[in-house]
Amino acid sequence: MKNRKENRFIKIILLAVIAVCLTRIGQAYYLSLRHQSQQRELQELAEEAARKATEGENLTGEEKQPAEKEKLTEEDPAEEEKPPEPVILKKYQDLYEKNQDMVGWLSIEGMQIDYPVMRCEDGEYYLHHDFYGEEDKYGCLFVKEEADVDTPGTNFIIYGHNMKDGSMFGDLDLYREEEFFKEHREISFDTLYEERTYEIMAVFLSQVYENDQDVFKYYQFYEAKTPEEFDTFYENVKKLSFYNTEVEAEYGDTFLTLSTCTYHVEDGRLVIVAKKQN
Repeated sequence: MKNRKENRFIKIILLAVIAVCLTRIGQAYYLSLRHQSQQRELQELAEEAARKATEGENLTGEEKQPAEKEKLTEEDPAEEEKPPEPVILKKYQDLYEKNQDMVGWLSIEGMQIDYPVMRCEDGEYYLHHDFYGEEDKYGCLFVKEEADVDTPGTNFIIYGHNMKDGSMFGDLDLYREEEFFKEHREISFDTLYEERTYEIMAVFLSQVYENDQDVFKYYQFYEAKTPEEFDTFYENVKKLSFYNTEVEAEYGDTFLTLSTCTYHVEDGRLVIVAKKQN
């Protein structure tokens, strides 16, 4: 009788454990599906806007713009001296209206990476919030406030979660293999105003160090004010790289850095540095 009660108790415990596990699996699956659905929605909005912009280029109305500009210059010569206001690329106008924290769009062929990039005064906000400001463990790709993606600074860093289902920056681990790099050398990053292409220059592991540690900290580099500062960053990332990408740089070149968590050490990071193509 006692053994029967013990066996029954054990079965109840096992069923409870299984129920908890299935619930967590179900929640993770639901969150993954919700995330994927939202990303498809954002991608479709951008693609639809790009399609409309392409169709609009064929309209004859745009042919009248030079004449209108010439007339304006004749009436007010001083107008010619004013720098033109930047215009948001048409494919991102609708998305920007939905959330003005958006600063660009990142995509890499052969990966799930095809996402908007965000910026907020609270540098950690988009670690835990989606594009619409809802709490979400996937977060968004984001840059910190000090990163200026519009002006030609030396380097800006995009952060994102390393998700197990491969979303966000979960696919970046593929760059540990040189063969994958050889077939996927380029990164596309558009600011709101300009389409850009970057060529991968270095792939390496690092970590977030203590403030008093005298070591190379890639995440502190945004602007090279001297050739020496540039060389320090360039030489360190090339030395740390898993393999020789044969991509070289010189003072005046600009970089894009992708950073995500990894677990080789505490606070480990996987880092991709790419050089802007002219």
